[in-house]
Parts: sequence; structure tokens; C-alpha cells
Amino acid sequence: MSQPHVALFATCITDTMKPSVPIATVKLLERLGCKVSYPERQTCCGQIMTNTGYWDEAVPTVKNYVRSFGEYDYIVAPSGSCVGSVREQHPMLAKHAKDESLAREATAVAAKTYELTEFIVDVLGVTDVGAYFPHRVTYHPTCHSMRIAKVGDRPLQLLRAVRGIDLIDLPKAEQCCGFGGTFSLKNPDVSIAMATDKARHVRSTDAEYLVAGDHACLMNIGGVLHRGRSGVKTIHLAEILASTEEAAA
Repeated sequence: MSQPHVALFATCITDTMKPSVPIATVKLLERLGCKVSYPERQTCCGQIMTNTGYWDEAVPTVKNYVRSFGEYDYIVAPSGSCVGSVREQHPMLAKHAKDESLAREATAVAAKTYELTEFIVDVLGVTDVGAYFPHRVTYHPTCHSMRIAKVGDRPLQLLRAVRGIDLIDLPKAEQCCGFGGTFSLKNPDVSIAMATDKARHVRSTDAEYLVAGDHACLMNIGGVLHRGRSGVKTIHLAEILASTEEAAA
């Protein structure tokens, strides 16, 4: 396979709240032989506006995504939630706007958009990325990554191959953490109850780290873990996969 030309879709929440995640994503992809570019005109995928019912206002984000990423072979994001939005909502929004040309373009670009782990496993054909992370870890499969992006067990395939890791199953892993974008703002009592349940299950594993593929969920659960002084740290999957024995030395 020739060197894949990958465009990094950093996503607004990781770019703003945890820039170490897109940085780790670039390091990992370059280590795996990819040429990585960062289209500077990229912005939000529009998911929050779409989920809240502001479809007309979200259409410009679809147009911008197509203009930003259309020329690349692959678009890779460290977020199953944002990838799910691009695949499921962008063609829908273009059809809502009655823009057939945009709908075709959005569908074509969405087909080239991958969540990080599915790109590594399905496109690059790699399950051992040469990572080293000697810590006790438990993995939370985020709702959108599993139910919309449908990443399946790809994150676990990659985690199991990490040298030194002690990967512990998370009880009731399939349950939502309660973030859900604006759900956590509109239904704070329900959201905090769900996050509290999730944090309790995380603590039961005696893990040092909670890992997930979406920073928003880590931020939500991590807030509860921090306020409860659990000692459990949160880390994005890309940061584990980018870690090497040389970097740890």
C-alpha cells in the first residue's frame, strides 16, 4: 500500500479542551507510515446544532466540511461521535436543504471519513501499533462510537496489543455516561446520575486510567471521578496508542 494521505479532523472539543489528543493522533498515524495534513479551515461538524433542531443553521458546517476535506484520500478523527455525525447527519442536512449537489458531495466525503481505530484496523490492516503503556486500564465504549460509527471491538483489538497494559473489563460498559451533548445541559440531574453510576463501575475495577475514544465522555465521567477524589485518571485512546517505550524512558 502506498503512503496514505490522511487529513486530520481534530474535532472542536479535542482541539479546544484536550489538544494533546489530535497531537497524539498525528504522531501515531505518522509512525504508521501515513502522510498527515491539517486543513486549517475545518470547524465543528455541526452535531450539537443538528441534535438540538437547528438544521438550517447546521447546513453551513456541512458545506465547510466538504470544502475542507474533499480533496483527501482519507479523513481520520479521534472521535466516534463526530464521525457518526458526519456519516449520518451531513447527507441528511444537505437533503433537508434541498441541495442535491451538496448531498452527493457530503455522502462521498462521509464515505472517506473514519474513526481512528477503524482506520488503523480496516484500512492500514494493523492491530499492533507498537505502543507501550504499563498501567492498569479500563475501557468505556462510548455510545456514538458503538451505535452510530459502529467501531465494534476495534479499540479493544488495539488496546490488547499494547505492551505492558493491564486491561480490565468495565462492568456495565454498554451503559451511557450521561453526557449526550446538550442532554447533559437540558437534563443535568439525570446526566449526573448516569455519570455517577459509570464512575462507580470505573472505581470497582481499581484501574489507574479510564480510556475512551471520545473526549466529551471522558470529560463527563472524569469530572465525577475527580470530584470524588477517586485517583482514577482519564486518557484518550489515541494517547495510549501513541505512547512508546522510548517515550516513557
